[in-house]
Amino acid sequence: MDNPRYTVYKALYKIEKEKSYSNLTLDSVLKSSDLTQRDSAFVSALFYGVLEKKVTLDYIISKFSSVRLKKIELKTLIILRMGVYQLVFMDKVPDSACVNESVKICKKERLYQSSGFVNGVLRSITRAENRFPLPDKKDTVKYYSVKYSCPEDIVKLWVDDYSQELCEQILKTLADRPPIFLRVNILKTNRDDLINQLSDENVEASIIEGQDNTLQIKYTGSLSDKKCFKKGMFHIQDLSSQICCDILNVQDGDIVSDVCSAPGGKALNIAQRTLKGKVYCYDIYEHKSKLIKVSAERLGIENIYVKKRDALSEIPLEMSDRILCDVPCSGLGIIRRKPEIAYKPDKGIDTLPQIQYKILENSAEYLKQGGILVYSTCTLHRAENGDVVTRFLSEHSDFEPYPITLPKGITRKIDEPENMVTLFPDTDGNDGFFISALRKR
Repeated sequence: MDNPRYTVYKALYKIEKEKSYSNLTLDSVLKSSDLTQRDSAFVSALFYGVLEKKVTLDYIISKFSSVRLKKIELKTLIILRMGVYQLVFMDKVPDSACVNESVKICKKERLYQSSGFVNGVLRSITRAENRFPLPDKKDTVKYYSVKYSCPEDIVKLWVDDYSQELCEQILKTLADRPPIFLRVNILKTNRDDLINQLSDENVEASIIEGQDNTLQIKYTGSLSDKKCFKKGMFHIQDLSSQICCDILNVQDGDIVSDVCSAPGGKALNIAQRTLKGKVYCYDIYEHKSKLIKVSAERLGIENIYVKKRDALSEIPLEMSDRILCDVPCSGLGIIRRKPEIAYKPDKGIDTLPQIQYKILENSAEYLKQGGILVYSTCTLHRAENGDVVTRFLSEHSDFEPYPITLPKGITRKIDEPENMVTLFPDTDGNDGFFISALRKR
């Protein structure tokens, strides 16, 4: 039987070397293992724990290590992070097991010189009165960075863009498991019937205020194995993404263009609102576009048309009543879902706004008069959000702000123009998300 800790080590090393996505990496590792359900749960907790707490773990290591962090070889550093996480954040794991199993991984990887070093650092932590030292509070950015395990550049950006108080509220959510939301497929079922069918398959679902066809669920297994999933009765879609579709305000019969569509959650939602209309899904990556086709077939949606297209190109779109520009972004609003985003050396913060603006400008040309365009991102960064829209409006007099009506239960946390809203992950179950609506005069 596979060793749970060594399984985590291999997955973490793969992410560091190949920059692969955490959820896909873990799914692959678990499917190819023969771990028990209990061991699989331990693997998931340790794997995501190390990813989410990397800043904190490295700071603790630096305080107990005689070797500078930058001088520690990657494999050894990963083993140390795993050991420190267990010692500091997993109360039910005995200290002896944390230390001994870490040393065993060193030996399995033939890191014989590192085994003594790892043993020494971890045993020093076990003897320490305070295993989780923090920087001086006077250095707010560094203090928040270590306490909430978020790189300093992101902490500083959020403090500057929003406020110290709101930044801390965002940071507190990073340790939370993100909620899971479903969108009811109204072509095949209704909300109440789906709740009953999910219950029959041991999935607890609850209603969301102001969202008639949205359910939040409590379940840790694989939803794709459920009968009601295979029958196409729902698709998984985050709440903020569903609100974005609400704001697009599609009418039955509308022609809609979703210019950066894959993997297609918004398009699937929109298509059910315009059964007499058409939804054109464009994406630059063909393998991702195939996911839209597969999902549409499962849900029984026949008015989706998938096309390969670079949103930065001059290839024309269909003339549309509604256009959705859910543009590529730095992804800072979904760090708790994909913690590896925070550690990307180049998050594109400086270069993305111009790309986003160009996509918006290219797409807007194909909006019919009186039509609505929604610009959205899954990031918390003013330069990628409100600044892009403000610039566009200042340079395109044929467009005007289109006031947003928020669904019941959704609140604004910062002052913004009425055609913009920033959703924050510390309230309403949302991810960090930005939505703006424009109308062609």
